Amino acid sequence: MTTPTDSFYRHLREWFTVFLPRQRGASPRTITSCRHTWNMLLAHLADTRQVPLSQITFTILDRACVIGFLDHMRTTRGWTATTYNQRLACIRSFFRYAATAEPTLAMHLADLNGIPQLKTPATPTVRYMTTTAITALLASPDASTKTGLRDQFFMILMYDLAARDAEMLALTLGDIDTKRLTVDLIGKGSKPRRLPINTETAAHCRRYTAAFHADFDPGQPLFYTIHRHRKTSMSDDNVARFLRQHAAKARESCPEIPEKVHPHMLRHSRAMQLYQAGMPLALLTEWLGHADPETTLIYAHADTEMKRQALAKATSGISTSPPAVPIWHNHEDIIQRLCGLTD
Repeated sequence: MTTPTDSFYRHLREWFTVFLPRQRGASPRTITSCRHTWNMLLAHLADTRQVPLSQITFTILDRACVIGFLDHMRTTRGWTATTYNQRLACIRSFFRYAATAEPTLAMHLADLNGIPQLKTPATPTVRYMTTTAITALLASPDASTKTGLRDQFFMILMYDLAARDAEMLALTLGDIDTKRLTVDLIGKGSKPRRLPINTETAAHCRRYTAAFHADFDPGQPLFYTIHRHRKTSMSDDNVARFLRQHAAKARESCPEIPEKVHPHMLRHSRAMQLYQAGMPLALLTEWLGHADPETTLIYAHADTEMKRQALAKATSGISTSPPAVPIWHNHEDIIQRLCGLTD
């Protein structure tokens, strides 16, 4: 006889192993993201409702449970409205699949459909750190310890490449060439790109590999944890955790470091530095692996606003001329393109 628990985990297993990869054609990165969402949700449920994982059913995963999970993560992890909505969409996707496979479960999907999405900011914002803050953050780990050496190299490499968190975690030892000073990344849509690194980053890499990859197997994950005596790719939760720890430590001597630092902020910070140093937007688009060149305009927009504010301070009390009309005034198409940008 099939129990409610058996039904829940059977559908969840088929969603991961059949629906997502075969029917929907989801990328391995998308499946990994969904897996992280469900791992966090089930762990939260077990902790807050004291329900053993083996006894979780569709009925237990009601609207109040999912809202509590999303709100908790937004408070403790600093999830943005976009992240909140993406995780909610992932959970609903599973319930939609289950309701299709077993129509009697449609009532649970209807319950979750009542959860409203959060409103995302109308204007794209780029949160990045100054070079002073970046310098303090990268110097925070104690490189004399093995863990500190790993954390420092991860942040240095991520900043140098302006890479996404998932791109970093997908790197293998063979993807980095310290002689040619290049790194091969696999971006969104499984699109490869090769980026340069500087000599200092290459030196950090050699110290790191000497400590963590004595056997030098090119196929091993560059950044890993030991699980059941095997090297497995490090999780994004682990990266977020040590980044918060080092940011808190560095903030004691450098107040410029924001209160909430997340991995993607390193990517934004490097991109802004490259743009401010004169890198053309077309080249920056290729560097960042953006499929849509307009996505990169968020850095130009942010830099324009920064210059506008600096100009306003410099001329305060001197000029009485009316402010310049923004170039997008009366051009709703430009506004819509800017507001629709995502990274």
